[in-house]
Amino acid sequence: MRGADSYTENLFSSVKLDDFVPANHPLRTIRTWVNDALTKMDSKFSAMYEADIKGGRPSIAPEKLMRAMLLQVLFSIRSERQLVEQITYNLLFRWFVGLSIDDVVWNHSVFSKNRDRLIEHEAVTEMFNATVSMAEQRGLLSGEHFSVDGTLIKAWASHKSMRRKDGSDDDRPPEDWRGEPRSNDTHESSSDGESRLYRKSNAAPALPSYLGHVLSDNRHGLVVNVRASQANGVAEREVAAQMLADVAEPGKRKTVAADKAYDTKGFVKACREINVTPHVAQNVNRNGGSAIDGRTTRHEGYAMSMRARKRIEQCFGWGKTVGPLAQVMVRGLDKVDQLLTLTMAAYNLTRLRSLAVLRPQVAQ
Repeated sequence: MRGADSYTENLFSSVKLDDFVPANHPLRTIRTWVNDALTKMDSKFSAMYEADIKGGRPSIAPEKLMRAMLLQVLFSIRSERQLVEQITYNLLFRWFVGLSIDDVVWNHSVFSKNRDRLIEHEAVTEMFNATVSMAEQRGLLSGEHFSVDGTLIKAWASHKSMRRKDGSDDDRPPEDWRGEPRSNDTHESSSDGESRLYRKSNAAPALPSYLGHVLSDNRHGLVVNVRASQANGVAEREVAAQMLADVAEPGKRKTVAADKAYDTKGFVKACREINVTPHVAQNVNRNGGSAIDGRTTRHEGYAMSMRARKRIEQCFGWGKTVGPLAQVMVRGLDKVDQLLTLTMAAYNLTRLRSLAVLRPQVAQ
């Protein structure tokens, strides 16, 4: 007998959102880990709430805000407007964020304002550090062998926004720039003044960009430090040395693997001064030759570092295909740094989830 194509809404319902989420859904484990980290950040959130009261703006619970931001990265959601829309009708998203089926979802502009407040309190950085602590507690980090690399992040600005700093081209249409030489010394983006014209190779065009820097552990490729910077020719090595200084320990030697871009006397010297052995790929075509020699390359550890350093490309690939790093939809170095840090925190969580499938003890 054919069933009727109709339904009747019940006046009352006792169904819970948790009933709609499969027991083996990947977000279940991730949500448990995220909630544990957010619980430890309660004092920081209390300070944020007091700041919200003084500011007089509508407030979103910081815990819900950060879960929603993680969803935006994990599910490749393009904008806050789309994120709020999907939370409205997606039961899985409501469950993950911590909203009941009857709760009204926030306006997207309120979400953006509250997201920006997290920068001042470095809440996203603390969330990232929590993912590193999770990996360390489960014995997934070597703590001794690292890889470092940088990636180009396209800014939310176009060539049309590049205008002369002295204002001499204010009367010209924005699109009338072809054939005119441009440089960071003479031009600046009117859309994102902190971005810089940069290109990774001579075959690529110079675009308004930032640089993202990552330090990963060689054991499982998990990210242990992350920073964004303005794009220039020396930022990769300078920021790498700063990140290595954060993990260096007196009297305990560590190693760092890197590609040919890091084969400079300055970077090698900076590493050795903090007791870090630079396992960089030799750039024999560089003027003066490579900054390292057979005293470093003859060891088996050097060959192992050369193989392990390729794992760092996985976090960049994930961040630009699943995550939002191919071209960020925020402006300003602080916001780009926050988005990069959030993306690497999400990457660590998905990597931990994958390792938990292979090693059930990791999920505990």
